[in-house]
Amino acid sequence: MLPTVFVSHGSPMHAIDAGRAGDVWAELGRTLPRPSAVLIASAHWETELPMLSTARQPETIHDFGGFPPELYKISYPAKGAPDVAQRAIESLKSGGLTATANACRGLDHGAWVPLRRLFPNADVPVAQVSIQPSLDAAHHFRLGAALAPLSSEGVLVIGSGHITHNLRDWMAAARHRGSRAVADGAADDYVAEFREWIADALRHDDRAALVRWRELAPHAARAHPTPEHLMPLFVAFGAASGEGAPRPHVERLDAGVDSGVLAMDAYVFSPLARVAMDS
Repeated sequence: MLPTVFVSHGSPMHAIDAGRAGDVWAELGRTLPRPSAVLIASAHWETELPMLSTARQPETIHDFGGFPPELYKISYPAKGAPDVAQRAIESLKSGGLTATANACRGLDHGAWVPLRRLFPNADVPVAQVSIQPSLDAAHHFRLGAALAPLSSEGVLVIGSGHITHNLRDWMAAARHRGSRAVADGAADDYVAEFREWIADALRHDDRAALVRWRELAPHAARAHPTPEHLMPLFVAFGAASGEGAPRPHVERLDAGVDSGVLAMDAYVFSPLARVAMDS
């Protein structure tokens, strides 16, 4: 059974200047078991109910504006994974979740920016699964748990969002430094406190607290003025074990803090059986 992964995908500028986060993603790509395909839940595909991309050759979506022209010329030509998407739909339906297919959806920057470093040759097929920001963390845990069987079939399940995501604070920092470039820096106090709360809850498998992160986590409203960038974390964590399975081993990878406000933490969630075999 493969581990599952969460990445904080950062600004689209990570596609040009990946910085510390890019090094973390590249190392992950070198050390993780080679998957047969990737299924990625990106914060940038929002739907009312779960949807899976079944495109055979997904386009590279440049879903952002105001960045340097060279960013819009980048393509990530990975093949699609329609068979994996269909298998995911079956798994979700078996888990009591309504799910549909979308044959037109390409790869948004939440997917292709980190994938360019994880699998730079674009030689691993990719499908996407949407998130539902109108629904809560419990729903996304359930969504991930329903996808858990794919990990035993060689599919790498990835959640791509952000540990903290306050774009107003990030833009203020960008204006201060005069650019939109990636700039690693010391975390603001609220960012440090929120990311440590998340790390502690994950290590202790405290799903009851994670489900209530809005109420319980320090500075939650400032760390995430809107919830969509945290939901992929719950998908990845839920997919690591499935319903009723032992809690996964949690490995936190410190990928820095962009401009002091966008925490770039990545996580690898490994089944304990695999950890025991590897030790």
